[in-house]
Amino acid sequence: MITVNFNPDIDKERIEKILMEIRADAMGGWIDWPQNYNKEELYRIKAAAAKVREESECLVCIGIGGSYLGHRAVIEALGEKSSTKIVYAGNSLSRRELGRALNELGDQDFSINVISKSGTTLEPAVAFEAFKKKLVEKYGEEEAKKRIYATTDANSGVLHDEAVANGYTRFVVPDNIGGRYSVLTAVGLLPLAAAGINIDELLAGAAEGSAQISSDSVAVKYAWMRYVLGSRGYDTEVFASFEPATMYFNEWLKQLFGESEGKNKQGIWPASVIYSTDLHSLGQFMQDGRRNLWETIIDFPTDEMNAKVVTAVRTAHAAGGIPVLNIGVSSYDEKGFGELIYFFEMSCAISAKLFGVNPFDQPGVEAYKTELKKLI
Repeated sequence: MITVNFNPDIDKERIEKILMEIRADAMGGWIDWPQNYNKEELYRIKAAAAKVREESECLVCIGIGGSYLGHRAVIEALGEKSSTKIVYAGNSLSRRELGRALNELGDQDFSINVISKSGTTLEPAVAFEAFKKKLVEKYGEEEAKKRIYATTDANSGVLHDEAVANGYTRFVVPDNIGGRYSVLTAVGLLPLAAAGINIDELLAGAAEGSAQISSDSVAVKYAWMRYVLGSRGYDTEVFASFEPATMYFNEWLKQLFGESEGKNKQGIWPASVIYSTDLHSLGQFMQDGRRNLWETIIDFPTDEMNAKVVTAVRTAHAAGGIPVLNIGVSSYDEKGFGELIYFFEMSCAISAKLFGVNPFDQPGVEAYKTELKKLI
């Protein structure tokens, strides 16, 4: 159960209308996904993950944005629970980073999970070619094909066509779920299962979060608080965690809110910190800098000393003149993260609607791609 330290006066009629709009949206497939997950696909994911764990020391996950941030967030937070190490690639165009990832494999046995709806996004496409070449050199063409898992469009696209032609094991990126909302689909579940994460518990936590959605739910309260603060000139939200392993969860949050809300010159700038580390760098600004921001503390169960730091930060920063929202998470495990993922997805969709923008598109992302195509 997620708890919050605020209880705003909500326009319930407006919220009910927004909830109906979200459920009716063509990209709202994630809403009932945790309860209605296709059992056959879940079985196939678990079987593929077991095969990867049996024959590979590493699984190379190739993807960018929503194709990797969500599952990396959970794996980094909970730690890999199998002997198969997850290696990430295709999330930049840095030659050095690609070389580092290739070198990390060394002579270890490995498989590839390439995650791209179209197969044309440049960063993962470049990485896939490099790792596919290494795979073929190590195992030969036919064996290499058995070690490639493609998570892509169900019916068309460059990666889909290559996967069909070569007999790669395929999983589907659902047409009605956007990348940043896709962590609980095959996009995230295959890497998570390969890392030994209990995906049944993850989905169970998300299902519990889904069952709690109403005009009085904590997700609605948080979305409404964001809207109120944004309307009052607070244009920056700082997500604060006290667990260093949740750094990538913060990165997923920044994508979720940044891509969902940053349109039509609207939206709140999402930033993040890890305390107590960042109290010794950004702490000064948080305490005494510009008052255009607020802090959202993600309050995981923790040890006694860390809990005292949480309390001290809440007290000091509130006294410094910034609003401090506290989101209490019931457990630091698969179920807790499943509920937290759903909580933020729903809050984000509602918040974007309150600001009058579409939570499910990202037209601005295409701008740099257009310019890059001109150059290459």
